[in-house]
Amino acid sequence: MRRSRAVLACAATSLAVTGLVLGGTTPSQAVKPGSGSSTGVGRIFMVNPVQSSGNEGLTDQKDSATSVPASEYTDAQLRNLDGSGHLVGKWVTVRSSTGTPAYSPTNTFRFNRHDDQFEQVMAYFWINQSEEYLQSLGFGSTLPPILKRSYPVLINQFGGDNSFEDDAKGRIRYGKGGVDDAEDAEVIVHEYGHAVHADQVTGFGTGLDAGSIGEAFGDYLGVSVGLAAAKQYGWPVRAEEACPMDWDSTSYTDAPHCIRRFDTNLTVKTREGEVHADGQIWSQALWEIRKDYVSLGKTTEAWDTTLIDAQFGFAPNTSFAAAARKTYDKALTRDGAAAAAAVKRRFADRGITF
Repeated sequence: MRRSRAVLACAATSLAVTGLVLGGTTPSQAVKPGSGSSTGVGRIFMVNPVQSSGNEGLTDQKDSATSVPASEYTDAQLRNLDGSGHLVGKWVTVRSSTGTPAYSPTNTFRFNRHDDQFEQVMAYFWINQSEEYLQSLGFGSTLPPILKRSYPVLINQFGGDNSFEDDAKGRIRYGKGGVDDAEDAEVIVHEYGHAVHADQVTGFGTGLDAGSIGEAFGDYLGVSVGLAAAKQYGWPVRAEEACPMDWDSTSYTDAPHCIRRFDTNLTVKTREGEVHADGQIWSQALWEIRKDYVSLGKTTEAWDTTLIDAQFGFAPNTSFAAAARKTYDKALTRDGAAAAAAVKRRFADRGITF
C-alpha cells in the first residue's frame, strides 16, 4: 500500500457492501482477432515525467493531455504478450473498470495520459519489466522463482488515491485521484514489491516491524527497477533518486515531491508506530547499503540479489533485528566479509542491531 492500512480497511468494507465485481470478462476471452505476436509497442512514461524532466512544477490538471510535455513519453517494446491483442502476457494480465480495455490487432498501444488506456499500458510494461528484472538477477533459474506467472493487475478499480496488493486474491488494485496511481512506475512497482514478499513468505507483513519492512521494500524496489530501466533504455534521470513516487506525490506534497525519502535519518528511537513512516528507517539502510556495494566495486544488482534472496528467510512477523541478521548472513555468504560489514553498519546506523 502507498498509504495507511486504515484507508485499505475502509475500502475493503465498502467493496464488501457494494459487491463490486472486479475485472469483468477476462480480456483474452474477448471475441476479437488477435495479433499473433508476443511483442508490441506502447507509449509510456520514462518511470515518471518528474524524474525524466526534473520539472517539479508539473501537475495533474485533471488528467490533461497537455499537462505533461510529449518529450516525457517514450515508445517502448511490450514483451511476452499472449498474441490476443489485449494487454495480457506471460507475466501480467491487465484489467480495467474505467473506459475501454486497451486492444490492438497489431499490438500497437499508443495513448496519452488523458486516455484511460494509458495507465493500462503503463501497468503492463512495468509489471513485465519488474518480473524480467527479478529473473535477470537469477530468480527462477539459479535462485528460487518469484511470481513467475501472469499476475493480475486492476486499473482504476479503487476510488481513492491509493493502491494495494491483495495477498488473498493474488492481485494488485491501482487507484485514481490526483495523479492516477498507474501513471507513476514507482507506484506500480511498489505494489509489486508487496506481491514479491507475499510470494516469498506466506502472510508476510504481520506486526509493525514486518509491515514497515514491506513498505520500505516496495519503495526501494520501485526506485531500483526504475533506475535499472533508465540505464537499460538510456532514459534521463533528472530528479532525486532517493525520492520515490515524485509524480504521483505532486498532488499531495510540496516540491521537491516525494511520498517518502531514503535520507530522513530516522532510527528506531524516533519511530512513529506507523508502517509507512517507520519504513523509512529500513529503506534508508537499504539505500545506503546499495551505495556501499558500489563503493566496494560491486553492482547494485548484486545488492538487490542478496537482499531479495535473504527475504526468503524472513518470518511473517519478523522484527527489524531478525531480518537484518538474515540479510547480513546472506551478504556474508554471497558477497564476502566487507559487504557483510557494510550491511551490519548501515542497519546499526538506524538503531537496528543483532
